[in-house]
Amino acid sequence: MPHRMERDKEFATKKAERANLRSCLRDKYRLPESGQDEAMVKMAGDDLDLPEDLAKMVDEDEEEEEVNDSLLGQLHQLQNMDMDQLKTKAQTTMTEIQQVAEEKCVVM
Repeated sequence: MPHRMERDKEFATKKAERANLRSCLRDKYRLPESGQDEAMVKMAGDDLDLPEDLAKMVDEDEEEEEVNDSLLGQLHQLQNMDMDQLKTKAQTTMTEIQQVAEEKCVVM
């Protein structure tokens, strides 16, 4: 029996760690929160930590988003944009929209 209780405790801790990770990802991507995940995290208490590699990935993503959200990040993205490719894509999209509209707007 003690082995089973220990295993159940480890399993509950792993589930709570996963719930904690999902909560962090929901915060990051502004997704709706889950009451079930919050309950799991609360039951586990303060013993939870994100695994180091996952915490590092979340931090790196946040730093990258901060750079991209800044004015300099936006300017850098504009410099790297291929205008010819963008123009071609816009023309193709307009042609497709026009074809669909012509097919749907048949006059009797």
